[in-house]
Amino acid sequence: MPIEIYDGLKGQDENILKDIRKLVEKESPTLTKELVDQCGEEIQLLFKKYFNKAPKIYERTEYGNHLKYTFGEGEEQILISGHFDTVWPKGHLSYRVEENRAYGPGIIDMKGGLIIAIWALKTLLDLGVHFHKRIVFLCNSDHEGVASPDSRKIIEEEAQKSKAVLIPEAAEAGTNALKVERKGILRYTLYVKGKSAHSGNNHEEGVNAIVALAEIIKKIAEWTDYASGTTVNVGKMEGGTGVNVVPAKAQASVDIRVKTMEEANRMKKLMEELVIETEGAELEIQGGIVRPTLEQTPEAKKLYEIVKAYGDKFGYEVKAAKVGGGSDGSFASALGIPTLDGLGAAGAGPHAEHEHILINHLGVRTSLLAGLIYELTRE
Repeated sequence: MPIEIYDGLKGQDENILKDIRKLVEKESPTLTKELVDQCGEEIQLLFKKYFNKAPKIYERTEYGNHLKYTFGEGEEQILISGHFDTVWPKGHLSYRVEENRAYGPGIIDMKGGLIIAIWALKTLLDLGVHFHKRIVFLCNSDHEGVASPDSRKIIEEEAQKSKAVLIPEAAEAGTNALKVERKGILRYTLYVKGKSAHSGNNHEEGVNAIVALAEIIKKIAEWTDYASGTTVNVGKMEGGTGVNVVPAKAQASVDIRVKTMEEANRMKKLMEELVIETEGAELEIQGGIVRPTLEQTPEAKKLYEIVKAYGDKFGYEVKAAKVGGGSDGSFASALGIPTLDGLGAAGAGPHAEHEHILINHLGVRTSLLAGLIYELTRE
């Protein structure tokens, strides 16, 4: 069957790309529900066209609606999970093709991967494969920038029913590797309250919230340890009302990445124990662990080895990567469910102006995912 799958997808790169373009042109910035839902409707059209299936729709008011499709039968389940929202505001990027690269908002993160997964299922069904396990295909809408606060419960519920979880996020740029480990993410907002005063007349009566916050920022930035893989990034800071006013308020947003849950809990404790040293200032901390780590267990390694073996049959080298970015696969991995990530499109530039996929990799990467699904569902 591996060669039949591969042969069935030969010459399909452009057809797969046509479907990717349909999703990319339905722009879907996370917090613009109307646009996200329009993209979700395009996904529904594709499932209707190829499988004559309608989804279970999780209707939402704050975020776009989530979609769930079910294939096959049996007591055991395989979960495919991916998001269709993007980081890009409407009109910021547009779809275009330059030689072997297709560009556009969300094309690699991760609309290309969603279409690859759809085509993997389509190819298997076209070849007459019978799924002896249920396949649940979950499409969520609240990933980018907000860390899937609404869909996390759905993902975890479906993951707990599953023997394996497959994530068609983008392959690692440059190597086209699958992602076998991901860092965990902690997010915090630090609020400092000081005391306002006139900067000229009574400066000494004020308590500068910005200066107090800067002292804390300097302290926590020193927690970065590249050797252990822990990074602390203060990505945003704001405060004050005018240049001639001692600022009474300031706040900062902090992103922390860690390799292990042990380190995540250590960093969480450090953040919760932060004490402000500026006299007269007050500190409030909000946040915590928003994404657990994705760690390669022995069972998860078996999933990787299946794909690697398929790649060898196709003459396509499959590598493994450990990365810092987060994905919804971490929710499943943290529950002990074997999880394999990076099964989507090859290319580069997620969240960057040059975000693109490599067109001539579409068919073979679809073959890899289809082969893995075949192996997991044939018995």
